[in-house]
Amino acid sequence: MASKPSIPQGTRDFSPAEVSKRQYIIQTIKNNFEKFGFQPIETPSFENSDTLMGKYGEEGDRLIFKILNSGNFFFNKNKIELPESIESLQVNSAETINLDQRIELNKFTGKISEKALRYDLTVPFARYVVQHQNEIEFPFKRYQIQPVWRADRPQRGRYREFYQCDADVVGSKSLWQEVELVQLYDTVFTSLGLEGVTIKINNRKILSGIAEVIGASDKLIDFTVALDKLDKIGEDGAKKEMIEKGIAEEALVKVQPLFSFSGTFSDKINQLSSLLTESEEGMKGVEELKFICDNVATLGLSTATLDLDVTLARGLNYYTGAIFEVAAPKTVSMGSIGGGGRYDDLTGIFGLKNMSGVGISFGLDRIYLVLEELQLFPETVAATSKALFINYGDAEALYASKAIQKLRQENIKVELYPDNVKVGKQFQYADKRLIPFAVIAGDQEIANNSYSLKNLVSGEQISVDFEGLKNALLA
Repeated sequence: MASKPSIPQGTRDFSPAEVSKRQYIIQTIKNNFEKFGFQPIETPSFENSDTLMGKYGEEGDRLIFKILNSGNFFFNKNKIELPESIESLQVNSAETINLDQRIELNKFTGKISEKALRYDLTVPFARYVVQHQNEIEFPFKRYQIQPVWRADRPQRGRYREFYQCDADVVGSKSLWQEVELVQLYDTVFTSLGLEGVTIKINNRKILSGIAEVIGASDKLIDFTVALDKLDKIGEDGAKKEMIEKGIAEEALVKVQPLFSFSGTFSDKINQLSSLLTESEEGMKGVEELKFICDNVATLGLSTATLDLDVTLARGLNYYTGAIFEVAAPKTVSMGSIGGGGRYDDLTGIFGLKNMSGVGISFGLDRIYLVLEELQLFPETVAATSKALFINYGDAEALYASKAIQKLRQENIKVELYPDNVKVGKQFQYADKRLIPFAVIAGDQEIANNSYSLKNLVSGEQISVDFEGLKNALLA
């Protein structure tokens, strides 16, 4: 008995209707990327393992899909033995792997796997810039829309295979790039009809300044992780977690305003200025945010809101300046639908120093879910044809095909039912495909050089010449 067909967990098949909607989002994002001067690139689906490993922290490395080398490693002349320290470990074992075992396991993995599926588009982009630096004109504005893979636990809005839509500028430290990226977010979501998104912004220098003020620069990540949970566990819970991580209770008094941070963007800037007076690094971050906020306010946003969120602490391993995150409208329960930030030395991991960049990403799958939930996909977004020509036989099919050829030249999606079968079956096919019109071209229509156009929604039927048919299908 044949096994039941299935796909790997965390992956998906897409129906024609779903692909149409996804392409609508991608095309909208792509059009706006190009409107803002970004150029497209593509990189391979898989990279050399050493390009990816060690760039995302221990957690990220664990989620990278590794590709097994070709060949039989256990029976050829270059036989590889499993190290004794790990040969007793079982796959998915509940055992805790100690440091020595992890090192041995990594060495062993390196012998049998030299390539890996890309985890994101950012590190491959950094590799691309370094590898092609002599061919690139800087500042280089690139966009990239390709799939990535992560061995993550699948859940709503999170998959093991998904698309990223990134736009980055490298080779410029100008804060006007951040201003433009805020405008780009606003323009894309307005074009998609998704009004009321919040573009949250913070600055790594501000977080560093806060840690400096409380005398806990070495506990920056512990502090920000706890602060990020403020909405969920409250002020007391956040403080308790910070103290458990070794941050002194008296130090938290110095940053008390952070636990009730509110007001307009300008109000928050003023509060941070007072709080970070003693930190040169922190004040630099305040000035950068003020520049971005003031210019965005002067230029204006169409439907989005820019908000300073001091708890925003994503990408601390590589972001050095502005940090972005986009929240869906409050009417929808969904995680972030976009994010990004400024990185001063991302290409440094590949030997090209002092190449500053800033970039943002759009979460295609989550944007899809939000548009679907809010019913924001236009009715015109459909994978189906506008009309189906009914097949009455070869002579009639030829007459229909001549009209079909002309209509397609006008970019009208039409098709001929391929077989001369019962008319009822052909109409049923059109109904199931959600094709709104049927075109009848039988003996009478051929004799009159006309077509009968039937609206399959209302049932109305009219007789038209070719121009009338074209205009009706264009409407």
